[in-house]
Amino acid sequence: MTLSNNLKVKRFNKNQITQDELAKQVHVSRQTIHAIENGKFNPSVTLALKLAEFFDCRVEDVFYLND
Repeated sequence: MTLSNNLKVKRFNKNQITQDELAKQVHVSRQTIHAIENGKFNPSVTLALKLAEFFDCRVEDVFYLND
């Protein structure tokens, strides 16, 4: 199983914010957001919680396991 995400969709639905804008909100680099969106990096639990809080949703609404 792999960890997948809806981060790009969440960004689009939240006023189409950029990766850079999101990165600043959760205190990481734009490259980190890019890597997460492309499945090249799995965020820490802390970062996953920060992202879910930013989007005002559950972690499971942003991240999910893919067979």
